[in-house]
Amino acid sequence: MVHSVRPAAVAGSFYPRAAGELGDSVDALLAGAAQTQGPRPKAIIAPHAGYVYSGPIAASAFSLFGRPGPAVTRVVLVGPAHRSWVDGLAASDAVAFETPLGRVKVDLEALARVSGVPADAAAHAEEHSLEVELPFIQRVAPEASIVPFVVGDARAEEVAQVLDALWGGPETVIVVSSDLSHYLDYRSGRGLDERTAASIVALDPRPLDPEHACGARGIDGLVRVARRRGLRAELVDLRSSGDTAGDRARVVGYGAFAFYERERSESQ
Repeated sequence: MVHSVRPAAVAGSFYPRAAGELGDSVDALLAGAAQTQGPRPKAIIAPHAGYVYSGPIAASAFSLFGRPGPAVTRVVLVGPAHRSWVDGLAASDAVAFETPLGRVKVDLEALARVSGVPADAAAHAEEHSLEVELPFIQRVAPEASIVPFVVGDARAEEVAQVLDALWGGPETVIVVSSDLSHYLDYRSGRGLDERTAASIVALDPRPLDPEHACGARGIDGLVRVARRRGLRAELVDLRSSGDTAGDRARVVGYGAFAFYERERSESQ
Protein backbone atom coordinates (compact mmCIF):
# COMPACT_ATOMS: atom_id res chain seq x y z
CA MET A 1 0.00 0.00 0.00
CA VAL A 2 1.28 3.46 -0.90
CA HIS A 3 0.87 5.89 1.97
CA SER A 4 0.62 9.62 1.41
CA VAL A 5 1.08 12.83 3.37
CA ARG A 6 -2.15 14.58 4.21
CA PRO A 7 -1.59 18.24 3.23
CA ALA A 8 -2.95 21.19 5.18
CA ALA A 9 -6.47 22.00 4.00
CA VAL A 10 -7.45 25.07 6.04
CA ALA A 11 -4.18 26.98 6.42
CA GLY A 12 -4.87 30.58 5.55
CA SER A 13 -8.49 30.41 6.67
CA PHE A 14 -8.71 28.82 10.12
CA TYR A 15 -5.14 29.76 11.04
CA PRO A 16 -2.20 31.60 9.42
CA ARG A 17 -0.61 30.11 6.31
CA ALA A 18 2.89 31.52 6.89
CA ALA A 19 4.98 29.37 9.22
CA GLY A 20 6.46 32.30 11.11
CA GLU A 21 3.12 33.97 11.69
CA LEU A 22 1.51 30.69 12.72
CA GLY A 23 4.29 29.82 15.16
CA ASP A 24 4.17 33.29 16.71
CA SER A 25 0.39 33.09 16.98
CA VAL A 26 0.34 29.71 18.70
CA ASP A 27 3.21 30.67 21.01
CA ALA A 28 1.39 33.84 22.05
CA LEU A 29 -1.86 31.96 22.68
CA LEU A 30 -0.09 29.36 24.80
CA ALA A 31 1.86 31.98 26.73
CA GLY A 32 -1.35 33.81 27.50
CA ALA A 33 -2.98 30.65 28.81
CA ALA A 34 -0.07 28.96 30.58
CA GLN A 35 -0.95 27.29 33.89
CA THR A 36 2.14 25.75 35.46
CA GLN A 37 0.65 24.37 38.66
CA GLY A 38 -0.83 20.89 38.99
CA PRO A 39 -0.45 17.58 37.17
CA ARG A 40 -0.50 17.06 33.44
CA PRO A 41 -3.86 15.77 32.17
CA LYS A 42 -4.30 12.46 30.42
CA ALA A 43 -6.88 13.93 28.06
CA ILE A 44 -8.33 17.25 27.00
CA ILE A 45 -11.29 18.53 25.04
CA ALA A 46 -10.43 21.55 22.88
CA PRO A 47 -12.40 23.58 20.31
CA HIS A 48 -11.58 23.69 16.61
CA ALA A 49 -12.84 26.97 15.13
CA GLY A 50 -10.67 29.62 13.53
CA TYR A 51 -7.96 30.76 15.92
CA VAL A 52 -9.34 34.29 16.11
CA TYR A 53 -12.50 32.82 17.60
CA SER A 54 -11.47 29.74 19.61
CA GLY A 55 -7.68 29.93 19.77
CA PRO A 56 -7.50 31.32 23.33
CA ILE A 57 -9.82 28.60 24.63
CA ALA A 58 -7.93 25.83 22.81
CA ALA A 59 -4.66 27.20 24.17
CA SER A 60 -6.00 27.00 27.73
CA ALA A 61 -6.36 23.24 27.28
CA PHE A 62 -3.16 22.58 25.32
CA SER A 63 -1.04 24.64 27.71
CA LEU A 64 -1.72 22.00 30.37
CA PHE A 65 0.40 19.53 28.41
CA GLY A 66 3.37 21.80 29.09
CA ARG A 67 3.34 20.87 32.76
CA PRO A 68 6.24 18.72 34.02
CA GLY A 69 6.21 15.04 33.16
CA PRO A 70 7.67 12.45 30.80
CA ALA A 71 7.84 13.50 27.17
CA VAL A 72 4.60 13.04 25.25
CA THR A 73 5.37 10.90 22.21
CA ARG A 74 1.85 9.92 21.10
CA VAL A 75 -1.33 11.95 20.78
CA VAL A 76 -4.60 10.13 20.09
CA LEU A 77 -6.59 12.73 18.17
CA VAL A 78 -10.36 12.41 17.77
CA GLY A 79 -12.62 14.89 15.99
CA PRO A 80 -16.05 15.00 14.35
CA ALA A 81 -16.66 14.52 10.64
CA HIS A 82 -17.99 17.73 9.10
CA ARG A 83 -17.60 17.04 5.39
CA SER A 84 -18.09 13.29 4.88
CA TRP A 85 -20.54 10.70 6.16
CA VAL A 86 -18.66 8.32 8.44
CA ASP A 87 -20.19 5.15 9.84
CA GLY A 88 -18.43 4.80 13.19
CA LEU A 89 -14.83 6.00 13.12
CA ALA A 90 -12.43 6.51 10.23
CA ALA A 91 -8.66 6.23 10.47
CA SER A 92 -6.25 7.87 8.07
CA ASP A 93 -4.08 6.13 5.50
CA ALA A 94 -1.49 8.92 5.61
CA VAL A 95 1.99 8.54 7.10
CA ALA A 96 1.99 12.18 8.20
CA PHE A 97 -0.18 15.28 8.43
CA GLU A 98 1.30 18.55 7.22
CA THR A 99 0.91 22.07 8.58
CA PRO A 100 2.94 25.21 7.85
CA LEU A 101 5.06 24.25 10.89
CA GLY A 102 6.08 20.94 9.30
CA ARG A 103 4.92 17.35 9.30
CA VAL A 104 3.46 15.37 12.18
CA LYS A 105 4.03 11.65 11.80
CA VAL A 106 1.17 9.19 12.12
CA ASP A 107 1.94 6.36 14.54
CA LEU A 108 1.21 3.51 12.15
CA GLU A 109 2.27 0.87 14.67
CA ALA A 110 -0.25 2.14 17.22
CA LEU A 111 -2.91 2.45 14.54
CA ALA A 112 -2.39 -1.20 13.60
CA ARG A 113 -3.39 -2.19 17.15
CA VAL A 114 -6.90 -0.86 16.58
CA SER A 115 -9.00 -3.45 14.78
CA GLY A 116 -12.21 -2.77 12.92
CA VAL A 117 -11.60 0.90 12.12
CA PRO A 118 -11.20 1.37 8.36
CA ALA A 119 -9.00 3.98 6.73
CA ASP A 120 -10.91 6.66 4.85
CA ALA A 121 -8.72 9.22 3.13
CA ALA A 122 -11.73 11.21 1.89
CA ALA A 123 -13.07 11.70 5.42
CA HIS A 124 -9.75 13.25 6.45
CA ALA A 125 -8.92 15.21 3.30
CA GLU A 126 -10.82 18.44 4.04
CA GLU A 127 -11.62 17.90 7.71
CA HIS A 128 -10.63 20.84 9.90
CA SER A 129 -11.51 19.43 13.33
CA LEU A 130 -8.21 17.56 13.57
CA GLU A 131 -6.05 19.91 11.54
CA VAL A 132 -6.53 23.01 13.67
CA GLU A 133 -5.28 21.12 16.74
CA LEU A 134 -2.01 20.12 15.05
CA PRO A 135 -0.06 23.39 15.43
CA PHE A 136 -0.79 23.34 19.16
CA ILE A 137 0.42 19.73 19.34
CA GLN A 138 3.55 20.66 17.40
CA ARG A 139 4.35 23.31 20.00
CA VAL A 140 3.48 21.50 23.25
CA ALA A 141 4.56 17.98 22.22
CA PRO A 142 7.14 18.41 19.45
CA GLU A 143 8.31 14.79 19.73
CA ALA A 144 4.83 13.33 19.37
CA SER A 145 3.29 11.36 16.57
CA ILE A 146 -0.49 11.26 16.19
CA VAL A 147 -3.13 8.57 15.90
CA PRO A 148 -5.93 10.47 14.09
CA PHE A 149 -9.59 9.45 13.92
CA VAL A 150 -12.61 11.19 12.43
CA VAL A 151 -15.82 10.26 14.24
CA GLY A 152 -19.19 10.09 12.54
CA ASP A 153 -22.24 8.05 13.52
CA ALA A 154 -20.52 6.16 16.32
CA ARG A 155 -21.66 4.74 19.63
CA ALA A 156 -19.88 5.85 22.78
CA GLU A 157 -18.56 2.34 23.30
CA GLU A 158 -16.99 2.29 19.83
CA VAL A 159 -15.00 5.39 20.64
CA ALA A 160 -14.21 4.18 24.16
CA GLN A 161 -12.79 0.90 22.85
CA VAL A 162 -10.42 2.76 20.53
CA LEU A 163 -9.26 5.02 23.36
CA ASP A 164 -8.81 2.01 25.65
CA ALA A 165 -6.72 0.21 23.04
CA LEU A 166 -4.39 3.20 22.70
CA TRP A 167 -4.41 4.37 26.33
CA GLY A 168 -0.73 3.69 27.03
CA GLY A 169 1.14 5.41 29.82
CA PRO A 170 2.32 8.97 30.41
CA GLU A 171 3.81 9.07 26.93
CA THR A 172 0.29 9.02 25.46
CA VAL A 173 -2.31 11.78 25.72
CA ILE A 174 -5.78 12.11 24.20
CA VAL A 175 -7.23 15.15 22.45
CA VAL A 176 -10.94 15.26 21.65
CA SER A 177 -11.88 18.10 19.31
CA SER A 178 -15.28 19.74 19.74
CA ASP A 179 -17.06 23.07 19.71
CA LEU A 180 -20.22 23.52 21.79
CA SER A 181 -23.49 25.32 20.94
CA HIS A 182 -23.94 26.89 17.52
CA TYR A 183 -25.62 30.13 16.43
CA LEU A 184 -27.66 30.99 19.49
CA ASP A 185 -27.74 34.46 20.99
CA TYR A 186 -25.00 35.09 23.53
CA ARG A 187 -27.07 34.59 26.68
CA SER A 188 -28.88 31.47 25.45
CA GLY A 189 -25.64 29.95 24.19
CA ARG A 190 -23.89 30.60 27.47
CA GLY A 191 -26.67 28.93 29.44
CA LEU A 192 -26.69 25.87 27.23
CA ASP A 193 -22.89 25.60 27.27
CA GLU A 194 -22.84 25.81 31.07
CA ARG A 195 -25.26 22.87 31.25
CA THR A 196 -23.21 20.89 28.74
CA ALA A 197 -20.02 21.64 30.65
CA ALA A 198 -21.60 20.51 33.92
CA SER A 199 -22.59 17.23 32.28
CA ILE A 200 -19.07 16.62 30.99
CA VAL A 201 -17.40 17.45 34.31
CA ALA A 202 -19.83 15.15 36.14
CA LEU A 203 -18.97 12.34 33.67
CA ASP A 204 -22.67 11.98 32.99
CA PRO A 205 -23.11 8.74 31.04
CA ARG A 206 -26.07 10.04 29.04
CA PRO A 207 -25.13 10.85 25.42
CA LEU A 208 -24.73 14.50 24.54
CA ASP A 209 -27.02 16.06 21.98
CA PRO A 210 -24.93 16.71 18.83
CA GLU A 211 -26.60 20.12 18.61
CA HIS A 212 -25.03 20.95 21.97
CA ALA A 213 -21.52 19.83 20.94
CA CYS A 214 -20.48 18.98 17.39
CA GLY A 215 -17.94 16.50 18.74
CA ALA A 216 -20.54 14.86 20.97
CA ARG A 217 -19.76 11.29 19.94
CA GLY A 218 -16.06 11.72 20.69
CA ILE A 219 -16.86 13.32 24.03
CA ASP A 220 -19.29 10.50 24.85
CA GLY A 221 -16.54 7.95 24.26
CA LEU A 222 -14.01 9.83 26.37
CA VAL A 223 -16.51 10.22 29.21
CA ARG A 224 -17.27 6.51 29.09
CA VAL A 225 -13.64 5.44 29.34
CA ALA A 226 -12.98 8.13 31.96
CA ARG A 227 -15.74 6.68 34.13
CA ARG A 228 -14.35 3.17 33.75
CA ARG A 229 -10.82 4.25 34.60
CA GLY A 230 -11.75 6.56 37.47
CA LEU A 231 -10.59 9.82 35.93
CA ARG A 232 -11.77 13.19 37.16
CA ALA A 233 -12.73 16.00 34.81
CA GLU A 234 -12.33 19.76 35.18
CA LEU A 235 -13.65 22.72 33.24
CA VAL A 236 -10.66 24.84 32.23
CA ASP A 237 -12.30 27.56 30.12
CA LEU A 238 -15.76 28.32 28.78
CA ARG A 239 -16.33 31.16 26.33
CA SER A 240 -17.91 31.83 22.96
CA SER A 241 -17.22 33.77 19.80
CA GLY A 242 -19.12 36.59 21.48
CA ASP A 243 -16.26 36.84 23.99
CA THR A 244 -13.45 36.70 21.44
CA ALA A 245 -14.03 38.05 17.93
CA GLY A 246 -17.69 37.80 16.97
CA ASP A 247 -20.93 39.65 17.62
CA ARG A 248 -23.33 38.41 20.27
CA ALA A 249 -26.39 37.86 18.11
CA ARG A 250 -25.25 34.41 16.84
CA VAL A 251 -22.40 32.82 18.75
CA VAL A 252 -20.55 29.51 18.79
CA GLY A 253 -19.58 28.11 22.17
CA TYR A 254 -16.12 26.82 23.06
CA GLY A 255 -15.09 24.77 26.06
CA ALA A 256 -11.74 23.50 27.30
CA PHE A 257 -11.76 20.49 29.60
CA ALA A 258 -9.03 18.41 31.26
CA PHE A 259 -9.25 14.80 32.43
CA TYR A 260 -6.86 13.58 35.11
CA GLU A 261 -5.88 10.13 36.22
CA ARG A 262 -6.22 9.89 39.97
CA GLU A 263 -3.10 9.64 42.08
CA ARG A 264 -2.74 6.33 43.88
CA SER A 265 -3.34 7.99 47.22
CA GLU A 266 -6.66 9.34 45.94
CA SER A 267 -7.93 5.87 45.06
CA GLN A 268 -6.98 4.15 48.30
